[in-house]
Amino acid sequence: QVQLVESGGGLVQAGGSLRLSCAASGRSISSFAMGWFRQAPGKEREFVAGTTWSGGMTSLANSVKGRFTLSRDNDKNMWYLQMNSLKPEDTAVYSCAAKSLRIDTVLVTVAGYDYWGRGTQVTVSS
Repeated sequence: QVQLVESGGGLVQAGGSLRLSCAASGRSISSFAMGWFRQAPGKEREFVAGTTWSGGMTSLANSVKGRFTLSRDNDKNMWYLQMNSLKPEDTAVYSCAAKSLRIDTVLVTVAGYDYWGRGTQVTVSS
């Protein structure tokens, strides 16, 4: 079993930045694909960013390209989502997800992941 806990959310003005963290426990994440998803009120959960187990491939949703960056630190069992130039439409609950998968394919669907954190709220004011 893997437990995921997000942190780093909060309230920020448009144009500001936040860095979300995802801490994994229970197993080493070195062989895990991971992703970030978000869900705004009244909307379905959507893919934001993902990377393969090796970190060799990364994918970002078109809406965040050029603004968000995904990284991982396997030694610390942590993943990060750096969010810059935030917009009000980025307001949502952000969740990290993981799946033990040693292939070079970025998982972009909710169904692709086995483990989920509870999420952290990000609110961007205009």
